[in-house]
Amino acid sequence: MMEHDKTFRGNSSQFFVAGELCRRGYYAVVTLGNTPNVDVLCSNRRGTRFVHIQVKTFPPGNRTCSVGMKSQLDFGPSFFWILAGIPSPESDRPFEYYIIPSKDMAHNVSKAHELWLKTPGAKGQAHKDSKVRTVHLPPRKCFAGWDISQYLNRWDLLEEILKDEPSV
Repeated sequence: MMEHDKTFRGNSSQFFVAGELCRRGYYAVVTLGNTPNVDVLCSNRRGTRFVHIQVKTFPPGNRTCSVGMKSQLDFGPSFFWILAGIPSPESDRPFEYYIIPSKDMAHNVSKAHELWLKTPGAKGQAHKDSKVRTVHLPPRKCFAGWDISQYLNRWDLLEEILKDEPSV
């Protein structure tokens, strides 16, 4: 079934993100796996400013979105994570886009993972480290209390980086 196939949802989310950026007047290209750590590369109209975007996909209504270990790295001020809630074609749920600066993602995912490792599990057992990192989706808060609802549809964060400088 297509609605359960992560590959279709993941691929489509990159195009939905690029499409939204184009709709807003920017140039956006999906890298199709040809650029390390970047799913969508976006520039302003003059091609003088860029943002690099890593897209992670979840079905709206999920409790979490998997982001992996590289989410703990700050790739700099022009790098963003977009957690894209892409509904199945039969769903009446809206699309959800959480636009998160790399610095915020790295800090909060690292903090939450450290705390999770130090906290005993439900039966008092120690948590075992793994390559899995997750972000809890609203209305839930991440393990360390981080609430990502503040990033919902924050396209302005990208637009601030992409804005054209005055012509000389």
